[in-house]
Amino acid sequence: MVGYEEQHGGEKISLAQPDPVVLELNRLQNLGKEKDKQLGISQEEIKTLKATEALKDKAIEELRNDGNKLDDKLRVAENLHEHKNLEIKKLLEEKKVALAALYAAEATLRRVYANQKDDDSLPLASVIGPLEAEIKLYKNEIAALLENKKALQRLTKSKEAALVEAERIMRSALERALIVEEVQNQNIDLKRQIEICQEENRILEKTNRQKVSEVEKLSQTIQELEEVILASGATANAVRDYQRQISELQEEKRTLERELARIKVSANRVATVVANEWKDENDKVMPVKQWLEERRVMQRTAKAEAQLKDKLKLRLKTLEEGLKHVPSYSIITNAFCGSPKAEKPNFLSFLTSNGGSRKRSTSQPRASSTGSIFLQQQNAKDDRLAVAERSSFKMKYGSEENMLNKGIWASRSKVVDNGEKENEMHSNSYMCVNKHNDEKVVEETKTKGSLNEESRDKSSNISSITDDTVSGFLYDRLQKEVISMRKYCEIKENTLHAKDEEIKILMKKVDALTKAIVVGSKKLKREAAARENEAASTKAEDYKKIRSRNSSKRVTKS
Repeated sequence: MVGYEEQHGGEKISLAQPDPVVLELNRLQNLGKEKDKQLGISQEEIKTLKATEALKDKAIEELRNDGNKLDDKLRVAENLHEHKNLEIKKLLEEKKVALAALYAAEATLRRVYANQKDDDSLPLASVIGPLEAEIKLYKNEIAALLENKKALQRLTKSKEAALVEAERIMRSALERALIVEEVQNQNIDLKRQIEICQEENRILEKTNRQKVSEVEKLSQTIQELEEVILASGATANAVRDYQRQISELQEEKRTLERELARIKVSANRVATVVANEWKDENDKVMPVKQWLEERRVMQRTAKAEAQLKDKLKLRLKTLEEGLKHVPSYSIITNAFCGSPKAEKPNFLSFLTSNGGSRKRSTSQPRASSTGSIFLQQQNAKDDRLAVAERSSFKMKYGSEENMLNKGIWASRSKVVDNGEKENEMHSNSYMCVNKHNDEKVVEETKTKGSLNEESRDKSSNISSITDDTVSGFLYDRLQKEVISMRKYCEIKENTLHAKDEEIKILMKKVDALTKAIVVGSKKLKREAAARENEAASTKAEDYKKIRSRNSSKRVTKS
């Protein structure tokens, strides 16, 4: 428990520190507030610009009205000027005509004076009087025309002054119109910027919502991971407890194995001494190696008996099929009468052979008795007779296993009456036979590779010790206990390994989540920096455009 807290103390401290996700959320909220303030300021500016635009529109309308009035006045003045010019042209033509008449009159007068000098027939007064009257009229008209001309010149001068003033007014109106157009363009640009800002605000709100949802999900996952980490801490503590228990069990197992080895040696010595006290030299307790060899011989003989059984069954079937085809009843009866006569002595001989084999010391164990039966029959003739008798017995009374069980139980029922001590020895020998059968299964599993190295070392040690005698009951029981302990240890090791893998997977998930959080914060910072750069670039471009426009306007004015 202390080790786990020391190992995971740093993680708890890191969880207490402010998360980068929370910091990023706070930063985004501050940015949203700043954007809202900027939007409020821009909206106020828009309102002021709208008011100025309304005032400018009113001024433009007034200027347009004044300009229209001045245009009307100019048109009237121009019409008058044209009329006066036409009148002046007419007067000049009349003047030219009058001058031509004067010159003609003077020529006529000269001619008249010349004619008078030549011939003084006509008086001069009669000719000059009407001409002078006409000259006076023409002079009066010329004086009136000159006065009209002077008046027209005055009017033209006043019209020119009015035109100059109108031109100045028009220039000022054009300048105002240009200013209004610039203001309208600025207003349009501001509207576009406001729309862009609104779109950015919407995008930021969407991203903020997404980030909030992601942060909520991440907070939930972090809480789940914290719970999992706490649970993994509990599992780690439980794993350590299991490991400690396993180590304690292994130590107890080692002590038990040592005690068992000592008990085996002492029990084998005691068993050999006790068994040898009750038995002859031929019926003493066998070593393990000899017992295993006898058991292999028994297995081989059982296989040979099974093969003979199959062969005899096939022969019986063929005989039965051949006898079915025989027509006469007497031949069938003779055949069936002859067969039991032939089989009866075999069966009796089998019983006598079993009976003879059972004439031994009743204190001998069952396993040693069954082994000695098959070892003492060394001659080939005795083996063949036993196989033939057993096969005939199987043909009449069933399988070989039932026969052996009946023989064993019959021999046990005979031996029960000989005394309590002999009954105890028989029961122990029967348990030894069953335990040795279990030992065979254990050895087969050893050959398949299901046991650990310790069991292999033990089996090699047991096979190497040929001179020591072993009690079969204790040996099999200890082996079963060892196998159960090994299975229990394997199960515990598998559970520990699975828990270690789960802890590793959880740690990997935590690392992946922390990396994803760091990457998301970096992406958000990059996006914010890119947006700020874009806003700065757009502002710089707008300022440049405004400056270029102002400079162009100044150039046009100058």
